Formats: sequence, structure tokens, C-alpha cells
Amino acid sequence: MVATKADGLLDTGHARLNELGYKQELKRDLSVVSNFAFSFSIISVLTGITTLYNNGLNFGGPVSLVYGWFIAGVFTMFVGLSMAEICSSYPTSGGLYYWSAKLAGPNWAPFASWMTGWFNIVGQWAVTTSVDYSLAQLIQVIVLLSTGGKNNGGYEASKYVVIVFHGAILLVHAILNSLSISWLSFFGQFAAAWNFFGVFLLTFLVPLVATERASPKFVFTHFNTDNGEGINNRLYIFILGLLMSQYTLTGYDASAHMTEETIEADKNGPKGIISSIGISIVVGWCYILGITFAITSIPSLLDENNDAGGYAIAEIFYQAFKSRYGNGVGGIICLIVVAVAIFFCGMSSVTSNSRMAYAFSRDGAMPFSPTWHKVNGNEVPINAVWLSALISFCMALTSLGSTVAFNAMVSIATIGLYIAYALPIFFRVTLAKNSFVPGPFNLGRYGIVIGWVAVLWVATISVFFSLPVEYPVTDTTLNYTPIAVGCLLIITISTWVVSARHWFKGPVTNIPI
Repeated sequence: MVATKADGLLDTGHARLNELGYKQELKRDLSVVSNFAFSFSIISVLTGITTLYNNGLNFGGPVSLVYGWFIAGVFTMFVGLSMAEICSSYPTSGGLYYWSAKLAGPNWAPFASWMTGWFNIVGQWAVTTSVDYSLAQLIQVIVLLSTGGKNNGGYEASKYVVIVFHGAILLVHAILNSLSISWLSFFGQFAAAWNFFGVFLLTFLVPLVATERASPKFVFTHFNTDNGEGINNRLYIFILGLLMSQYTLTGYDASAHMTEETIEADKNGPKGIISSIGISIVVGWCYILGITFAITSIPSLLDENNDAGGYAIAEIFYQAFKSRYGNGVGGIICLIVVAVAIFFCGMSSVTSNSRMAYAFSRDGAMPFSPTWHKVNGNEVPINAVWLSALISFCMALTSLGSTVAFNAMVSIATIGLYIAYALPIFFRVTLAKNSFVPGPFNLGRYGIVIGWVAVLWVATISVFFSLPVEYPVTDTTLNYTPIAVGCLLIITISTWVVSARHWFKGPVTNIPI
């Protein structure tokens, strides 16, 4: 058959997919803007910063927030650049696990692919869990403030009501992700615009409305050591304060997972990764500055007996409007702006999850793979969509039994996902150092150096975020992150040794190459 523009075979991403041995099954309809929008809306600075602002305030305060954001941002860009270079060469929905297979060489390909794939997909499910659960918690805070606040008889939802909110949110996300890619493209672009303009609205509005504001000296130099957790070392405190920034700057692998639906994916996929990180760094820093200028007292914001029940940013918004207008309605509306951003973050996260599950099952790596690989009439991996929503809901059920267990589950969202990011980069700078064939986007002679910086940064934060966050360490204060990630590692290796090594051969092509 002769390739023509009409049938789309001249698209460079389509052609490259065929060269890699895969036929086009998903509708290739996303522009570079749409590809960027998915990653940008998953990074969603309004989501990550709002959710973990308490952590930043508690561990270091303004100094950790303002400068920690840039430190995490710079090193995240190194990770993103390395991923973008590999994505340009291998633009498939499998993303990271496919890259590892190709870069580790034929002998190590199946094992490398297996490890990367499972860390990637479990990390993604954990991201969806944490994002949608944080939205459920924010809805609870909005209800609390709308009914008078904690000090005026406001309604405080139980953990069971919160989990119902969470389930309802996931249900809506699964329904939306069952629509065609053209609808998801529209929602993705709307979400990116909402995040972008929402950040600047809140950045300027909240400190402008507040009757009392922090001084520039406070915002840029105050270091909060009064964390109540028995930790006094400033470096240690600053390291713990980095979690907010690094947790926020995740999810940009969505641009890779959407490449089989992106026009000229070998060029536009890398652009989506890099631009989503770069723009998020800038707008995120603006948001941090704007909100931090509205602070008057850190202890009062973290006090569980304040009107917002200890939810720092909600209390900032509420008190800013209440101090000027006598009521906090404006602050509640600002929280709704954030809630909408988190909603679309979760929606895009389910989209990315489903594409990863689709690709992983295409290669037979998941139980009942033929089921999850099924594509419906809208060219959407419909079963993978609902599987991702269901697993994310099940992961959130741990919150009913133990906050510690839930936090351990969600910790995989940061560490587990970044390990998946680092594995193909590690293979790129070691086993494939001399054999890697770059695509249209490449880092040239700097690729190896940038790759090593990325790998070392992931190794560093894996240690940082496994440190105890409270002393003395007991069963209730222990940081269960290394246990959660370690369990995932043990399960993944065990299933490989016992079973998968006998039948999983890595990515399997479905057309002759």
C-alpha cells in the first residue's frame, strides 16, 4: 500500500510507531498543545502545592517553599530532558517500560521492562488515588467552611463520607475517559487553561484582598524550625520540606503515554514533557509567592482547631476575605477554583493510567491482558479506563483502616513513579551509552551528563523521602515510604522469578518489522 497524507501514514510519529513494530490502533488526533495540556494538567501546581502546602509550612516554612521549589524544579527538568530525548526515539504508549526494554539490550530487556512497567503503572494508580482523595478532602473542607467553619458548628464529614466523595469523583472520571479522544483533548486544553489562569488569579487576588500581609523579609528569609515533630536540624527540616515540590512535579510522563494519539509524536511528545515542566516551574513559583505573602501566622494556619480544620491554604483564603468583607464566601469560591483544577488533574491522570495499562497489556504483562487491551468504537481502551478507576478506589480504601497505611500507599506516587522515570535513563547512560539512536529531539553530547544528574537526583530523593518525619520513631510515627516501595520491589521481583521470567519477553510487536 502506498502511504498518503490522507491515511495519515506520512505522520512521523505514525511512521516511527510502525518501525517499532506496532500498528496504529488509537486515534492520532492530538496536537502538541493537547499533548502538553495532559501533562500540565496532571502536574497541576494548584493540586500539588495546595495539597501539601501544610508540609512545606511545617518543615522550613517560606524558605523551604520558595527555594525548595526551584531546587526540585531544576533537577526535575534534568529528568524531563532525559525522558524527552528517549521519548523522541521511542514514541509509544508504553513509554518508560518500552524504553527500558530497548535500552537494556536483548539479554536484560524482559526483566528491565517488567520492573519499569510495574513501578510505572502502580505509581500512576497511586497518583490518581492521591489526587482524587485530596479532592474529596478539599470538598469536605469546602462543605465545612460553607456551613460555618469548625468553630461555628460547620459540618465535618467522616472518613466514610470522604471515601464516598472519592468514589463518586472516580466514577465521573471513568465516564469522561470513556469518551472519544477529541473530547479528552478539549477537556485537557480547558484544564491547562484553567490551571494557568487560576494560578495567576489566586496569586494576585488573595494577597490583594488580605488586610494583613507578610513582609518580603518573611517570605524570602523566614525559616520555620517549630515543627512539633522533634526535628531541629535545619538541613534535615529543609529536606523534608522538599516533598511538596517534588510531589507536585510528577506526572509529565503522560506526554509519553499519549504519543500514539499525538501528531508527529517523535517531536511533539518531547515538547509536551519539557514545556509542561518548564511552565509549571514558573507558574508554581508565582503561586507559592502569592499565597505566602498572605500568611500572618504559621501556627494558626496549622492549628487543627481553626475554621478550616488545619487545612492551611483553605484557612488563608477564608480569613483573607473574612477580614476584609466580614465573611469568607470569596475564599470558598477561591477553593472551588482549586477544586476544579484538581478535578481535571485526576481526569487526565486516569487518561494516562489507561494508556499505560493498554500498552502494558498489549505486551501480555498484566493478568487478563486481552481484556485491558480492548479498544472500543471510539478508539478508546475502555476496559483499561475502568480498571484504573477501580484500582485507584481500592487503594484509597486503606484510609478507612489507617492513615499510616494510606500514606504509605500514596508515597509510591512520588518515589515509585520517579524510580520508573530513572530506570530507562539509567540504561540509556550505561548499557545503551554507545548504541542509543536519538530521534529528532536529542541532547547531543550533553545527553550522558544530563542523564547521570537525573539518575543521581532520583536516588537522592528516594533516600530523602524515606527519612523519619517525626521523633521519637514509633509504629504510628514511622515513615512507611521505604516499606511501601520495598514491598512493591519484592512483589515485582518475586513474581518475575516465580512466574513472569518464563513467559514475559518484553514488548511484543504486532506487525512485521
